[in-house]
Amino acid sequence: MNSIVASPGSQSSLREANRARIVDAVKYHGGLTQVELAGVTGLSPATVSNIVKELSSSGLLHTAPTSRSGRRALHVTLAHGVGLVVGLQISDTRMRLVLADLGHQVIAERSMPLARDHRCDSELERAGVLVADMVDSVGASFADVLAIGVGLPAPIDPRSGTIVTPGLLRGWHGIPIRDELGARFNRPIFLDNEANLGALAEFRMGAARGARQAAYIRVSYGIGAGLIIEGQIFRGSSGKAGEIGHMTIDEHGSICRCGNRGCLETVIGAAALIELFRASHGELKLRDIVLQAEAGDASCRRVIADAGRHLGIAAAGLCNLVDPDRIVVGGELAEAGETLLAPLRHALERSTLWTAGGIPDVVQSDLGDKAEVMGAALAAIDAVRIASSIA
Repeated sequence: MNSIVASPGSQSSLREANRARIVDAVKYHGGLTQVELAGVTGLSPATVSNIVKELSSSGLLHTAPTSRSGRRALHVTLAHGVGLVVGLQISDTRMRLVLADLGHQVIAERSMPLARDHRCDSELERAGVLVADMVDSVGASFADVLAIGVGLPAPIDPRSGTIVTPGLLRGWHGIPIRDELGARFNRPIFLDNEANLGALAEFRMGAARGARQAAYIRVSYGIGAGLIIEGQIFRGSSGKAGEIGHMTIDEHGSICRCGNRGCLETVIGAAALIELFRASHGELKLRDIVLQAEAGDASCRRVIADAGRHLGIAAAGLCNLVDPDRIVVGGELAEAGETLLAPLRHALERSTLWTAGGIPDVVQSDLGDKAEVMGAALAAIDAVRIASSIA
């Protein structure tokens, strides 16, 4: 019987996949012993040991002796240069954090669910605990953290560091958030709308690379857009630019949390879509609708396609105003892919002012649910570099 011998290509691919598995585990947990790495990755201790030695030699991983339960072990973290930044995103339902170095390398990350009506004081307290834990997990000290970037699901006044519009994030309006964070962390704080930060990340390292004018539309529990004009985030005079979720779609529609009637968010925001399924499917989450659509549920596919059409009509107004050459769609609903994007493009074709170049490219986010938190880290890195150049 002939034996089957794996080709060098397949062995190389397997080794590369194992490397990626180890690096991802270290990023997620911040730091692990080699024994713990074997446990969380499912790889053999020998494989872990060999790959850790290889990646340590190349400068990607850092190892240091430690003691666990009285036994000597080797603690593995990502190597990082001098100086770290924190990216923090507090969305409607989740808090995400990343710890990165000035070379954009993510060293560690954390994520935790939030209650829908979370409040500023309690979430900032949790953020402080998570940041301290994340820094400690990589063997660094808080003295290594140079700046913190923060994204919130509401327009931010760039001068005062407060939320511009009441009602969009209950429990946070009227609070000097940037000052509160600065007092808690004693570090420079960069605060912005999460959609703006998602746009920044996609423009620098994602699906909007190479575009001079781009729009990043985040479709999740809320709807928002970040605008890139001539390579820079455009925020408007008070920070409200890009609030596509509060464009009026139906002047006789439902009352929106912003106080207006018939906003896009009341039609395709998560709360509106979930309500459509309450009688037939019971209590769903937005991700459940996407997953059931992918599994072939006709009603879920129809609802997502209708959402794409409504989003396309609103995006057409945006295109006629700022004329982007690329639209990147992110957020949880964007995980539906072409089920959402195809009707969006069709609506754009019907409603956008015609030009010889056709409609803008419409693409799915490259960075997925990490776009906004990576944008927060990039903004913090920018703040550090600007401060260094001034000094």
